[in-house]
Amino acid sequence: MTDYNAKDLSTKGIQALNQGNSIAALAFFEKAVQIENTPLNRSYLAYCIAKERGQFKKAVSLCGDAMKEEPANSLHYLNLGKIYLLHGNREDAIRIYRDGLKFGDNPQILDELINLGIRKPPVISFLARSNPLNKYLGLLLTRLGLR
Repeated sequence: MTDYNAKDLSTKGIQALNQGNSIAALAFFEKAVQIENTPLNRSYLAYCIAKERGQFKKAVSLCGDAMKEEPANSLHYLNLGKIYLLHGNREDAIRIYRDGLKFGDNPQILDELINLGIRKPPVISFLARSNPLNKYLGLLLTRLGLR
């Protein structure tokens, strides 16, 4: 019965997050962690704590602990990346998202990276990105499917 309640609370918390109601999600995940302290529950709780309470150190710590227990779960990387973005740390968020993609194609992580506008490095690294040679070589290689 306890497992069912924790799973039910987790499901309701994820639904609340998907609807943009992070306050309700915070309440659901706090209760879920009290009943069943799973890495996934802690990971989502960490994101909610960062978003609603601004406790970034605690959130990073909680999510990091969840990642140590389940290093191959890309949802932890998604939540940690979102925490870094809330804190204004774009570079770490991108790094974490890319690390998460190593464990499988998570469409949510891909959406986050697309929204951030990640660009590929210039073709010729010692030239400026705006250099016409870099620009047109990049376009050409992309159209040929080599980049």
